[in-house]
Amino acid sequence: MHRKDLVPEYLKNLQVYQAGKPIDEVVREKGLTRVSKLASNENPLGPSPFAIREMTRGLWDLHRYPDMHAYALKSKLADIYDLKLENIILGNGSEGIMAYIARAFLRPDDEVLTCDNTFIGFYILARSVGAKLNKVPLTEDYRFDVKALAKNITDKTKVIYIANPNNPTGTYITKEEFDYLMEYVPPHVLVILDEAYFEFAQDQEDYPDSMNYRYDNVLTLRTFSKAYGLSGIRVGYGFGHAELIGYLSRVKLPFEPNLIGQLGAVGALEDQPHLDRTLRNNRKRYDELMSFLEERDFSPIKSITNFVTIKTGSSEASDFMFEELLNEGVIIRKLVANEMPEFVRISIGTKDEMKHFFEAFDRILPAYNKRFRKDLV
Repeated sequence: MHRKDLVPEYLKNLQVYQAGKPIDEVVREKGLTRVSKLASNENPLGPSPFAIREMTRGLWDLHRYPDMHAYALKSKLADIYDLKLENIILGNGSEGIMAYIARAFLRPDDEVLTCDNTFIGFYILARSVGAKLNKVPLTEDYRFDVKALAKNITDKTKVIYIANPNNPTGTYITKEEFDYLMEYVPPHVLVILDEAYFEFAQDQEDYPDSMNYRYDNVLTLRTFSKAYGLSGIRVGYGFGHAELIGYLSRVKLPFEPNLIGQLGAVGALEDQPHLDRTLRNNRKRYDELMSFLEERDFSPIKSITNFVTIKTGSSEASDFMFEELLNEGVIIRKLVANEMPEFVRISIGTKDEMKHFFEAFDRILPAYNKRFRKDLV
C-alpha cells in the first residue's frame, strides 16, 4: 500500500493554520530590540495577577493529573451564567471544542453552512472530516448575511457556523438578525455561535448574547484567550443543551484543559477589575486607532472587538505594509488565508504599543502612498 493511500482525499489539500508571527522570530530575523505584536488579538495587559497566583500554586502538583471533570472551573462558569454543570464543555481553546463538534457531529459529505471571510480555523476543522463547506458572501458592510444563510439551508445542512463578532472583520449580527435566522433553522440543524470576543461586544444594546436565548440546537463557544489574557494556556468553554454536551464529552480527550489551564481560568474569573481595565484600555486605544487611520484617508471597518481591519486595495499593498511595518518592529496580520488579501488586521495594544504603531505607520506612509495611492501624493 502506498503511503498516499493512507490519507483521505479531503485531507490532501487541507490548508495548515498559520498563526501571527511570533515576537522572538522577528527579533531573530530583524535584529530588533523593540517589537510590538499587533497580529493575534491578544490582551496587551497580560493575564490577571489572580490567574498567575493560581497557576503558580499549581506548579507543585504537576506530577498529578488534572481534575478530568474540571469541577472548580465548571462551577464558576455555572454560577456566573446560571447553568448546570452538564451544560458546560471545556477544551483547549474554543478551537478545541470545535474539533469535538466536528468529531461528534460531522461526517464526510455532511454540509456545513457559513460565510466567506470568517475564522479560518473553523474552515480547516470542517474540511478535516470531509464535510462540504458551503459559504455565502458577507454583506456590503462586512457582516454575516443572515438572509443569505437562511436561503441556503438545505435538507443536507448539518451545522451553521456564525462568528459573532466576526474575525477578521470585527462586525456582528444584531438581535433582530439572529431572531430572523433562527426562524429558518430546523431543530435538527446545529448552530455554532462563536463568541470569542463576547466580552468586548456585550455592551452593545443590539448584540444577541446567546445566553439570553437557550435554544436546544445552539452551541455557544467562548474563550479565555482574548479578553482574559490567557492565550498561552489555551482554555475555551462551550454552553449548550445537556444532550449535545453529553455527545461532545464522549469524544473529548481526557484531562482537557490541563491543570495549569484550569487553575488560571478560575483565577481570571475571580478578577473582574482586571477585565474592566482590559475593556477600558481597549475602548480608548480603539478610538485613537480609528481616528489615526481615518485622518490618513483609510476607511477601517467599524469593529466591536479588540482589532481593526483596513482595506489596502490589493495583495501587493498588503504585503508592502506588512513588510515595512515588520522592518519597524510592528507585527500586523495579513488576511490571505481569510481570502481577504487586500486587507490587513491590526490588534489593539497598550498605549506604548499603539504609539510604536503610529510612529512606524507614519514613517512608511509616504512610500506607501507614492506606490499605491498616487492620488494622495
